[in-house]
Amino acid sequence: MTLQQLVEQIKIKKSVLCVGLDTDLDKIPMHLLEEEDPIFAFNKAIIDATHHYAVAYKPNAAFYEAYGLKGWESLEKTIRYLNSKFPECFTIADAKRGDIGNTSSRYAKAFFEDLGFDSVTVAPYMGKDSVEPFLAFAEKFTIMLALTSNPGAFDFQTQKIEAEELYKRVLKTSKTWKHSDRLMYVVGATKAEYLAEIRQIIPEAFLLVPGVGAQGGSVDEVFKYGATQDAGLLINSSRGILYASKERDFAEAAAAEAQNLQSQMATHIEKLG
Repeated sequence: MTLQQLVEQIKIKKSVLCVGLDTDLDKIPMHLLEEEDPIFAFNKAIIDATHHYAVAYKPNAAFYEAYGLKGWESLEKTIRYLNSKFPECFTIADAKRGDIGNTSSRYAKAFFEDLGFDSVTVAPYMGKDSVEPFLAFAEKFTIMLALTSNPGAFDFQTQKIEAEELYKRVLKTSKTWKHSDRLMYVVGATKAEYLAEIRQIIPEAFLLVPGVGAQGGSVDEVFKYGATQDAGLLINSSRGILYASKERDFAEAAAAEAQNLQSQMATHIEKLG
């Protein structure tokens, strides 16, 4: 998917909603455990119920790797289903990979070529040569951790080096890398007050914003400080949508929660240029 196609979907659906598929067998409705592949059955139902309101889906690799080969097969089925049934939806492999060049190239090949994701999240701690192998893939996007929503973000990300916060230095440095136009960035919704300064450094880049819903982030605050003329945002909700109900009506409950978030987003999108 190209950026232009993503922006078109945002305008059509009046939404920047990303549904995080952090599927946990301990939390899904009990009756699904009777299915041959409970994880995929759950994901398929969630996708079918929410695709009218979402422009992106983000499976978190850890929730599939935890179940070994069967979990990886469930992930593969999920991305194949999305790409075949809803190709208009942007797909994110939330893998947070980051290693030396040769290893990063293999990670990139796995998620971009084998599985067919549009994008993958990466950790930039090892620097340019760990991220550029992902950026080498044309028409694919690399979503780099910048300022995250977890409490531990303050351990390193906001610490100052020569009077400048580390996350700002990371953002500025990333702009010098080859194919940096293929970069997107993770900025937590619970750090919404930082978005205005972040936009001074990366005024047009897309931001993946987790932390809305269960973690307390605000859609209004994210749009106020982070939106661009083309929205420039993907706001993720995982638990709040996935586990809105643990009964047989779980898909309907997920759709209602997704629609509620989309309606909040629509008000802001209609005001954009």
